[in-house]
Amino acid sequence: MSLKKIACIAALSLSAISSFIYAGSAQAISFQVDTGIAGPNGETNQGAFSEFSQLPGTTTINFNNGQAPTTGFAKYSFENGQSSSVRSDVWAPAGANGEVNNSSYLAVFNGDKVTISLDNYLNYFGIDWGAISANNTFSFYNGDALIKSFSTKDVDSVVPIHASQHGGQGNGYLHFYSDSSNDIFNKIVISQASTDGGGFESDNHSFHFGTDRFTGFDPKSVPEPSVTLGMLAVGGMFLRKRKNEKLQSVKQSY
Repeated sequence: MSLKKIACIAALSLSAISSFIYAGSAQAISFQVDTGIAGPNGETNQGAFSEFSQLPGTTTINFNNGQAPTTGFAKYSFENGQSSSVRSDVWAPAGANGEVNNSSYLAVFNGDKVTISLDNYLNYFGIDWGAISANNTFSFYNGDALIKSFSTKDVDSVVPIHASQHGGQGNGYLHFYSDSSNDIFNKIVISQASTDGGGFESDNHSFHFGTDRFTGFDPKSVPEPSVTLGMLAVGGMFLRKRKNEKLQSVKQSY
């Protein structure tokens, strides 16, 4: 392969990497869903927890004291004052393997919503969600400016657990995270549309403070641009060495 062709391939590779990085930074808040993990001490009967719950800068509210906080870094307020509350019953979000959750959880019912006002900016919010009903909605704000909303239709088809105690309804641990410093948020609204039955059940809310993109889900197998540049430089040195060896061999044959 000629050096010119190798150089062209290298340029195309670097262009593709640059495009990938730019596309990632241009997105708004993203989400992933998985089963979650057991509690910090191995508990399996308190719902699923975030795999980032032990990450420095992360705080988790588990509602085990039977209340939603009204003071502190995250302040919860029930907007319409209807039957929404922190409670404990069979509809509590399931554990990481579908286990029954015997702890307290947050429930929001028809036409009501809960606003979580935050003292600091976040770049990640995790939530154990289930049993998932139609038109459960999350909305993320920077002050009063809406950044992005997610609803049941966005995630219902990919939830990993269908708990038997919920009649087969979906359960999962949802991770919402900022793709850039433009997408950090300081207010979250959890709501349930008044036109639909059911409720919005959630537990084990995890908050990660940050003013830049959340890096917890960065691909481990994709080399950084600096690494790729280094690999290309080493490849170039190797090719130059092979060329010099070939020239020396030709000279010695005369």
